[in-house]
Amino acid sequence: MTDLHLPLDRSTGRLAAQIAAGFRSAVRSGRLTAGTRLPSSRDLARDLDVSRGVVVAAYEQLTAEGFLVARRGDGTRIAPLARPDDEPEPAAAPGGSPRPDPA
Repeated sequence: MTDLHLPLDRSTGRLAAQIAAGFRSAVRSGRLTAGTRLPSSRDLARDLDVSRGVVVAAYEQLTAEGFLVARRGDGTRIAPLARPDDEPEPAAAPGGSPRPDPA
């Protein structure tokens, strides 16, 4: 597992948002790649010295945004479609055409 560096400013009181932002930044910078398994909410909460509920809220937000995939028995992982900002969108298959914009 990757060594996560998630600095928190406890004076703001928005710890879940800061954790989520830290993971987004790590994905966008390429430090965390698709398929990387994240620590359990209990382990991360202990490491960051925050309540488990704070980590669960961050993981739920990132799952809703499509950054994470959570599966019972398999843990929480970076979503397959999550990629760094500088990585280009996948090209269309040969002979394929781009999808039309919905009206």
